[in-house]
Amino acid sequence: MTNEEPGMDRGGPSRTALATAFGRAYHQIADHPRILTDPVVASLIGVTTDELANSAEPTEDRPGSGATYRPRRLFFAARARFAEDRIAAAVAEGERQAVILGAGLDTFAYRNPHPGLHVFEVDHPATQAWKRDRLAEAGIDMAQSLTFVPVDFETDSLATELASAGFSRTEPAVFVWLGVVFYLTPAAVRTTLTYIAGQAQPSEVIFDYLQPADTDEERQQLQEREARVAAAGEPWFSYFTPTEIAARLRSLGFTAIEDYSAAQLIDSFIDGPGEFQNQNPHALRASRILRARH
Repeated sequence: MTNEEPGMDRGGPSRTALATAFGRAYHQIADHPRILTDPVVASLIGVTTDELANSAEPTEDRPGSGATYRPRRLFFAARARFAEDRIAAAVAEGERQAVILGAGLDTFAYRNPHPGLHVFEVDHPATQAWKRDRLAEAGIDMAQSLTFVPVDFETDSLATELASAGFSRTEPAVFVWLGVVFYLTPAAVRTTLTYIAGQAQPSEVIFDYLQPADTDEERQQLQEREARVAAAGEPWFSYFTPTEIAARLRSLGFTAIEDYSAAQLIDSFIDGPGEFQNQNPHALRASRILRARH
């Protein structure tokens, strides 16, 4: 099983993790109303409001464009909001465990509004060490309800390390797995989903994935994006069609499956109905988010 931060140099987070966090921080000052309110992320990555305000926003949808590009940053915000809304719904049903797989620079655990919810952040030891240093430097409190679970997937077992950290396999849980799946091989994706499928019911997983291009134009755009991330040392390894990933999930025992395009997800949170579904920018066409429950 592998869930290591893509392109990580074992001394900090990956470039994509930093770009995603910057996009969430920029969202706080650029978009009104916000999809996601995150007062922590700017401090975590060490940027000020003035620095964010002076960021140049790309005016075109070009592969690899900065995280300030509106469609992309709204997707970053929307996928996090979707996951956090699902956690809230699970807590309302009595669940008390949430696992953030490949947590990177996620900040939910430092904004957790749910008393009694235990959050487990799973990531590579070096990434977590860097993050903990940044939290300390920024004066961001680490709640007692948070447990860091350092896992080097080259040598460690997710099941073993989570169990050692106090995670209960006999109680339901919500697993959040954002910005990771496409950096893994299909076999590694299945291994992680198999582990999640073995959790006590009712449990669920929320993750995003990339689907193959449907047209020559989309294929060219996707290949250009793929080349850019590969050049940064963070290649993509897996694509799934919605039909294919749903079949894989059902084979593992998941029954309730909700799958949304990036455009559908963003439009569900903003005031302009249909804005992104009508435009469907290239930056969003391959991206989807899925919730599966068993």
